[in-house]
Amino acid sequence: MTLIDLIGTLAAVLTTASFLPQAWHTFHTKDVSGVSLGMYSVFTIGVACWLLYGVLLSAWPIVIANAITLSLASAILAMKLRYR
Repeated sequence: MTLIDLIGTLAAVLTTASFLPQAWHTFHTKDVSGVSLGMYSVFTIGVACWLLYGVLLSAWPIVIANAITLSLASAILAMKLRYR
């Protein structure tokens, strides 16, 4: 693994892991009062774009991290729409 790959992998792990506490809290409590519908809508679209970008480049750290984050963000967005 090159230094560039290591940095990309580390960035992917850290940014995805930083998202987990919010996702866990939302799944556990179903409290979406503090979640901005606009922010999560734009964020989810942005993550989908990053995932597509990673696929087009065959950059697997980007693909894996954004596939996980897209799943979590989509679930939170769906909960926001359901429980608001």
